[in-house]
Formats: sequence, C-alpha cells, structure tokens
Amino acid sequence: MTSPLLPQNYSPSEDEEFMNPIMREYFRQKLLRWRAELLAESTGTLNSLQEGGIQEPDIADRASAETDRALELRTRDRERKLISKIDAALERLVDGSFGYCEETGDPISVRRLDARPIATLSLEAQERHERMERTQRDD
Repeated sequence: MTSPLLPQNYSPSEDEEFMNPIMREYFRQKLLRWRAELLAESTGTLNSLQEGGIQEPDIADRASAETDRALELRTRDRERKLISKIDAALERLVDGSFGYCEETGDPISVRRLDARPIATLSLEAQERHERMERTQRDD
C-alpha cells in the first residue's frame, strides 16, 4: 500500500472528508513518531539500569536513588502499555476502524484524535464510561 504524500504543515480538520488517505497518513506518522520517542526513552532507561547498581555511600542518597529508580521503572511500565495502545491504533488504521468510536461506530472528533490519537471512544462515550465508573465506585 503506498501512502499519499503528506502536505507540509498539514493539520486535519473537521471540514475535510473523515479519514481520507491524507488524514490517515497524518495519524499514522503521528503514532509512529510517538512510538519511536517512547522506545528511545525506554532504551535510555535500560542503558542506565545496566550500568550497575546504586553506588551511593550515604544511606539517604542511596534511598533517594532507589526511589528515583522505582519511579522511572513505573513510568516505563506505563509507557510500555501506551506503546501497546499505539500498536493497536496502528492496526486500526490498517483495518479501517481507526477514528471510529468502538461503542457507537460514530466518527471520533478530529480534535480529540489529534490530542489523543489512541482514543477508541468518542468524547460522549468516554464521558458516559467515566460517569458509570464514578457511580459504581460510589456504591
């Protein structure tokens, strides 16, 4: 499949045909860039972890370094899950379901997709889900 050339400074808008080839390519490139950034950050974390254990002689410094390391690992775990969502969005681009709410089948707004390209629900469906979650938590 050849991808259309993306015009320089292209930004998708609500005025154009939804998920036309140029818009799909825009989101594909956006997702791939985001994925590459996350992978580069995780590679940096792996390299720093492989440099060895924490060599701080002071117990307070060592505790602080351990806390920093734990936070870094939690962040990388969240990013790993995010990469899996990015991969799923890329698959939806291929199968043609990208940009459509998985609950209603309606198009997700271009502004929402531009802000969160891994979104699988329209704003209305997402708000419904969050209200239901709050209600269930309150019970």
